Amino acid sequence: MATLRLTAAQALVHYLANQFIDIDGVETPYFAGVWAIFGHGNVAGLGEALQAAGDSLPTFRAHNEQAMAHAAIGFAKAWRRRRAMACTTSIGPGALNLVTAAGVAHVNRLPVLLLPGDVFAGRGPDPVLQQVEDFADATVSANDCLRPVSRYFDRIQRPQQLIQSLPRAVATMLDPATCGPATLAFCQDAQTEAADFPASLFERRVWRIRRPAPDPREVDELAGRLRAAKAPLIIAGGGVIYAGAEAALERLAEGAQIPVAETQAGRGALPWDHPLALGAVGVTGTSAANRAAAEADLVIGVGTRLQDFTTGSRALFANPAVRLAQINVTPFDAAKHGALAVVGDAGAVLDALAPRLAGYLAPERWVLAARSGVEAWNDAWREATAAPVGNQVPSDAQVIGAVWRHASDDAVVVCAAGGLPGELHKLWRPKRRGGYHVEYGFSCMGYEIAGGLGVKMADPSREVIVMLGDGSYLMMNSEIATSVMLGLKLIIVVLDNRGFGCINRLQQSVGSAPFNNLLVDTRHETLPEIDFAAHAASLGAVSEKVDGIAGLEAAMGRAQASTRTYVVVIDTDPALITEAGGAWWDVAVPEVSQRPQVLAARATYEAKLDARRT
Repeated sequence: MATLRLTAAQALVHYLANQFIDIDGVETPYFAGVWAIFGHGNVAGLGEALQAAGDSLPTFRAHNEQAMAHAAIGFAKAWRRRRAMACTTSIGPGALNLVTAAGVAHVNRLPVLLLPGDVFAGRGPDPVLQQVEDFADATVSANDCLRPVSRYFDRIQRPQQLIQSLPRAVATMLDPATCGPATLAFCQDAQTEAADFPASLFERRVWRIRRPAPDPREVDELAGRLRAAKAPLIIAGGGVIYAGAEAALERLAEGAQIPVAETQAGRGALPWDHPLALGAVGVTGTSAANRAAAEADLVIGVGTRLQDFTTGSRALFANPAVRLAQINVTPFDAAKHGALAVVGDAGAVLDALAPRLAGYLAPERWVLAARSGVEAWNDAWREATAAPVGNQVPSDAQVIGAVWRHASDDAVVVCAAGGLPGELHKLWRPKRRGGYHVEYGFSCMGYEIAGGLGVKMADPSREVIVMLGDGSYLMMNSEIATSVMLGLKLIIVVLDNRGFGCINRLQQSVGSAPFNNLLVDTRHETLPEIDFAAHAASLGAVSEKVDGIAGLEAAMGRAQASTRTYVVVIDTDPALITEAGGAWWDVAVPEVSQRPQVLAARATYEAKLDARRT
C-alpha cells in the first residue's frame, strides 16, 4: 500500500484540500478555506501546514474567533449548505469563543468544521498554558464545551485517528439530515507528530448531497389529507431553500392553488409578489399569513422545525379541526407537534406529491380570502415603511423601507438579533432569490457583520447590506476591519436606539418597569455618547451619521457607489414597532409581583395559555 509520511496537521490540510462537491455538474472545492487565529495550541502544527498549502486551501485571518466562525456559517448559508469553511483556534479562550457560533450552526443546521487546538495528548507538560483542569476527570478540556453544540465531535490524540474521523466529519456536514458543526479537537502535540498515511486518503473525492426520496405511503396519506382539506396552508422553511426546491414549491402551490407562508429561514421561497405568497408567518408574521394560519384546517410544513416563533408558541393554528403535516429530511423534525411525518428531501417530496393531487384545487373561497388578506397587508406595509413626516425620529420599519427602496435588485440583507429580524421578516421583500439572510434560529447578537462578511465571500458580485442595532454593533464589530483588509465591501446600517430597544419593549409588555435595557435605565454616572461613525472609520470603513430618512436615502447612494465597506448610522425611536401582523409569543410572566401591571399581564398570559394547542 502506498503511503505518505506527514504530520497529522499536514494530513488534515491535505485531506481538506482534496474534498470536492458536485454542484449542478460542476466539481467545486467543498472547503473554500480556513479561518485562523493562531496561538500556541495551533500555530506550530496547523499553522505550518496551512502556510505550506497556499492557495490549495486558503487561510484567512480574523479578529475574533466567534466572529470568524460566524463568517464561515454565513458563507455556508449563502451557499445553501453546498460549501463550507473551517476554523482553527488555540486551546483556551480561542476554543471557547467558538461555542456561541457552534450553537448558531447547530440550531440552524449549517455546516462548519471547527478545529480548536487541545491540550497535550501525552500530558508531559501538564498543565499547559490555557489548560482547563477538571479535578475528577483528566480527559476533560475546554473543548468539551463544544460537545452539545456539535453534530460530530472527536478529539484527535494520535495522527492515525484522522483516517476515520475526517471522512465522518465531512459526511456529517454534507448529510442534509445531520448537517451542522463538526468539531475535531486537535491535541497540539498530535498535530506535529508524523505517521505513514495511506495515499488513498488524499485522493480527490467528489461528494454529492443526498436527496432522499420519501416513502410512497407517507406521500399517499398526505395527498389524501390534502384532497379532503377545505383550507390548506403551506409553511415554507429553510429546507425548501437548502434543497433548491423553490420551483417545485411554486409548481405545487400553483397547481393546487394552496397559499404559502414563510418562516425566517424560508423567506423568499416564493417571489414576494406571487399571487399565493402570504409572506412571513408567526410572531413576526404578516396579518395575511397569520389569519390564514389561524383558519387553516391543514397546515403543511416544508423544511421547517416549527419553532415557537413560527407557531405562535403553538397557539397560532387555532382551527379546532386543524391537522398538521411535516415534510422534512430529518425524522426528528418531521415528527414534531404530532404531525403526519413525510420524511425526504423537500423537492423530492413535492415532486412526488404533485401528480397525486392532479385535479385537486383548494376551494376558491379559501384562495380569495387569502388574496384579500394580502391586499390588506399591503396597505399596512406601505403605511409602516413610509418615511415619517418632518424631522420625527424614525422607527425601524421606516429605516427598512428606505433601505429597501434604494437597495439594488441583487442585494442581500443580513441581520440576526433584536427587533430588526421581526421587522425585516414582515417588511423586507427580497427582490431576487437569496436576497434575505437573517439568522433567527439562535438570534445571535454579533452575527450580523461577521455573517455578512461570509455572505460577501460566497458571492462578491452581490451587494450585501448588514442591518443591526447599536447593541449588536457594540457586541461585535471587529470584522469591519477584516472586510476592509480583504477588499470585501459591505454596506452596514447601524440603527442607534441607545440600548436594547427590543427587550425594553418586551420587558414593559409583561408589566415590568423599564430596567437595564436602554442606557438611560441602567446604573450609570454618565451616559456614553458613542460616535459609531468615528469608530467605524477607525477600523478602515467609510462612514457617516445621517439626520433622518432623507439623509439615509441620500447616503445609500453614496454607499452603493463606494468600493470600500460603508457604514451609515441613524438614530431611531426605541418605542416604535409595526403594530400590524404578529402573533402571541409565550414569555412567562411572574405569578406574584408587587406591580399591578405584572399581575394584569399574568392574567392575560394565563388566558393565552388556555388557548394553546397541546
